[in-house]
Amino acid sequence: MRALSHVKVLDLTRVVAGPWCTQTLADLGADVIKIERPGVGDDTRRVGPYVSTADGLRTQDSAFFLGCNRNKRSVTVDITTARGAALVRELALSSDVLVENYKVGALQQHGLDGATLCAAHPGLVYCSVTGFGQDGPYAPRPAYDSVLQAMGGLMSTCGVPDGEPGAGPMRAAVPITDIFTGLYATIAILAALTQRAASGRGQRIDMAMIDVTTALNAHLALGYLMTGEVPQRQGNLNPITAPSEVFRASDGYFLMSAGNDGQFAAMLQVLGLDLSLAAEPRFAGNAARIRSRAELHDILQAQALAAPMAHWIERLSARGVPCAAINDMRQLFEDPQVQHRGLALRVPHASGVDVPTLRSPLRLPLSPVEHRAPPMLGQHTRQVLQERLGLDLAAIEALQRDGIV
Repeated sequence: MRALSHVKVLDLTRVVAGPWCTQTLADLGADVIKIERPGVGDDTRRVGPYVSTADGLRTQDSAFFLGCNRNKRSVTVDITTARGAALVRELALSSDVLVENYKVGALQQHGLDGATLCAAHPGLVYCSVTGFGQDGPYAPRPAYDSVLQAMGGLMSTCGVPDGEPGAGPMRAAVPITDIFTGLYATIAILAALTQRAASGRGQRIDMAMIDVTTALNAHLALGYLMTGEVPQRQGNLNPITAPSEVFRASDGYFLMSAGNDGQFAAMLQVLGLDLSLAAEPRFAGNAARIRSRAELHDILQAQALAAPMAHWIERLSARGVPCAAINDMRQLFEDPQVQHRGLALRVPHASGVDVPTLRSPLRLPLSPVEHRAPPMLGQHTRQVLQERLGLDLAAIEALQRDGIV
């Protein structure tokens, strides 16, 4: 029995934030039906690289799509038609959860908005994922992850400090605000399902990327609210601990961090430096080391160049000093711990080939996560319309002839 095998989810989302939410629910066992546009599908299906069949033919399944749509079923319906919208409404009325990330008000014209569906189905948990929320001056605006990284303060604290080579704001390479919004949406949905189990009533969830991005600023935001001081870019430095930064070994870059005086002393010993450095006023205690960070970095860096990364990581780890190589993707998946945890998988795809997927980080021994490949466009349309709506083959074929599904 999987944790959410009793939960039916209707997925009206595309790109990242919404699909990340519904993928997480699907990983936990929910039956997630993803509604896509006939012949087109989710926007991310058109962002390469692509899955190719055994015959070398390109499919409509990209790495981007594979990354956000594991364990789902795909149904193609044109909701801009009256008959298509009616089909989706029927599916919604037999679902426990609906997740959508359309622009504010866009689904109202199709009768698929939260007010309409929740009035007809009081037990429905209806989650809207948008850039700026359902109200406020920015509510109608479109939003992308990079826009929220910029507006939400994240880019102002990431990147090389002013006055240094390469200075300037920097965005995260992965769509971090999308992904975190999807995870927060999942948490909200699980909470709403728990409350529904007690009350019998669903609720409408307003999940805004701006809310999530602001929350991600965490202690930096609280520090500003407490002091009025605007956090500045620190590059790879940890502003609350020193040394905690990137160093160059003879064969590449690694990170090491001393979170307390004991770890700092062990670091000095591993690097072959005299322990008396730890007693000098400029390095005695974390606060002093932060003030003298640049000077300390130069001393440690001179020693780090004397040996390869593996040498330092093995010895620092043995002494309890946190450290790691700065891996690229190849090195990450060659790492013994990553391989031991089985984080890269290959699963059968409907195209007839095996495709890569990442193992879900959710590990529940009593309800383990299964890993099924993301669906091909419309792969489950007939199955779902027969199973959930009771349509016979002739009715489905008529819908297909008319371009509704």
